[in-house]
Amino acid sequence: MEDLKINHLRELEAESIFVIREVAAQFERPALLFSGGKDSIVMFHLARKAFWPAKVPFPLLHIDTGHNFQETLDFRDYLMEKTGATCIARLVQDSIDKGRVVEEKGVNASRNVLQTVTLLDAIEDLKIDCAMGGGRRDEEKARAKERFFSHRDEFGQWDPKNQRPELWNLFNGRKLLGEHFRVFPISNWTELDVWQYIYMEEIEIPSLYYTHKRKVFCRDGMWLAWAPYIKLKDNETVVEKDVRCRTIGDITCTGVTLSTANALEDIIMEIAATRVTERGGRYDDKRSDAAMEDRKKEGYF
Repeated sequence: MEDLKINHLRELEAESIFVIREVAAQFERPALLFSGGKDSIVMFHLARKAFWPAKVPFPLLHIDTGHNFQETLDFRDYLMEKTGATCIARLVQDSIDKGRVVEEKGVNASRNVLQTVTLLDAIEDLKIDCAMGGGRRDEEKARAKERFFSHRDEFGQWDPKNQRPELWNLFNGRKLLGEHFRVFPISNWTELDVWQYIYMEEIEIPSLYYTHKRKVFCRDGMWLAWAPYIKLKDNETVVEKDVRCRTIGDITCTGVTLSTANALEDIIMEIAATRVTERGGRYDDKRSDAAMEDRKKEGYF
């Protein structure tokens, strides 16, 4: 049974490496979107394997909302120094200062949506023709519609009704001037696959994924991390709990899980037993039933 699991993970690894190499072959200026979360860390690990012993032949691109967990930023910098890779950071705050976006107000304010404009501006400015991301089909219904190679028009928009066929893993990267692609090499992985692969490959991850004490508050039945710039409702109170993150994003919308998982084996058992989806812990997805699909159509990840 153990051999079957390892074989399954090696098949997923081989498929992802094949897709990453296809990107390097078909595009002139690709980049790997990097958030410091587990999926982008696994993506970077796969990219390093794909071109070893040479360095990864494209930069990483991090869209920093300004409301990221400090642990994520510290891990990003540590990983870049350790591997010698290049990570380009673009700031949502710059987009706000330039008047490109308007910061939200109120208790549910978040910069998560604003990063779409920052990302599209970075793609245009850096002349990126392909941005690889760690999206997986099991995460959310909008992402389940995604192909490996996802075409975006000159406005950065995604049309779910006009995707190209990918028979026999033949990927069509042809595009017109101004268009680009988003490519998702780990599309066929599940959350459990990712964690088992991290365990098998002994991949380092930020401490946020392990149980730690953090100031949190409960909103609409969901535990959220607290930060000084978050406005609380009258009935909300900040308390300290033992929690960990399943998915990492902007602090204002990243749900945390009450947990005692201090090791990868514990996390794997916890994920295997849960009946709540990974993005069930993302508060920004609760804005509407089609929140993710609407953002993707506008140019989001």
